Amino acid sequence: MRMLMTVSMETAATNEAVREGRLMTAIQQMLAEVEPEAAYFTNDNEGNRFGMVVFDMKDPSQIPGLAEPWFLGFNAKVTFRPAMSAEDLAAAGPALDRAAKKK
Repeated sequence: MRMLMTVSMETAATNEAVREGRLMTAIQQMLAEVEPEAAYFTNDNEGNRFGMVVFDMKDPSQIPGLAEPWFLGFNAKVTFRPAMSAEDLAAAGPALDRAAKKK
C-alpha cells in the first residue's frame, strides 16, 4: 500500500547531526531502507526540519523498523498515512457513488 511517512526532526538534534557531519549520511541510509517513490524536505510549522516520504508499505510490521531510526537519530515525530494517487482516487469512483446512494 502506498504510504506517506512524515518526519518532524527536532532542531537541536539535527543541528548536532549537521555539526558532526552525519545528517545527510543518516538520512540517505534511512531513505535507502524505504526505497521511496518520492521524498521531499522542508520545515514544519514549528521550524523543525521536516520530511515527507512516499513509499510502498508491504506489511505494517515495517513501521517500527522505519520509524525507530528517526526517533533515535533526531528525536523525531513520525506519522504514517495511507496515500492515494490520482489514479487510485479515480478507481474509487464507483465506491463513492455507492456510498452517496446509501444516504
